[in-house]
Amino acid sequence: MKSNWNSIKLFALIVSISALYAFSDHRNQARKINGISVQFEGEDNLYITNSMVNKLLIQNYGVLKNLPKEKLVLNTIEKVIEANDMVKSAQVYLTVDGELISKISQRQPIGRIEGDQKFYLDEQGKKMPLSNNYSARVPIITGKITGKSLEDAYVILDYINEDEFLRKNVIGIHIEEEGSYQLKFRMENFVVNLGNISDLKQKFNNFKAFYTKAAKDKTLENYDIVSLEFNNQVVCTKI
Repeated sequence: MKSNWNSIKLFALIVSISALYAFSDHRNQARKINGISVQFEGEDNLYITNSMVNKLLIQNYGVLKNLPKEKLVLNTIEKVIEANDMVKSAQVYLTVDGELISKISQRQPIGRIEGDQKFYLDEQGKKMPLSNNYSARVPIITGKITGKSLEDAYVILDYINEDEFLRKNVIGIHIEEEGSYQLKFRMENFVVNLGNISDLKQKFNNFKAFYTKAAKDKTLENYDIVSLEFNNQVVCTKI
């Protein structure tokens, strides 16, 4: 008899816990969104703004505030935000108190193409449209724009961004033709003939050694062209 009574109590306990869980889950799903927050990760340069994200959500879902939680599919919202050309990735989640948080990582341009078409080249080497909200201060790419020359330009920009001296001083890449690239520096009048993208480390090490000595000798303004095209040497043309 005692055993039966214990079984009844255990069954009643299980039923009570199940009912409580179901009630809690139903109440949680019925909870409404009481606020929306858009947070941008990384740099403060906003190629897409808070209001643009909110407008994007309204266009796809209507007004989200006071919408029951059960009507939202967070993965779908993430994909909608990530479909924007300025967005690299998005993470969307709901807080315990019902606030919808969108954490957004923006694409970052590393070069700007100035040709028949104008666009950025982003950190992954992909085309990125210009933004009406912010103009990035990145090297300008001019000349014969082709698929191959842009691939090479990306390799050059990627190297430049890893070097503090080059990142601060290189303001432009001119494409004479595929495999022939020139660099423009911020404070100098000369151009640097880089040639192709082979042996970039050696070429730039040679250039920095030349630059350091010429700056010390105060002769930088004497040069019109600095060529790094030849093996392990810097060849200069004076004005």
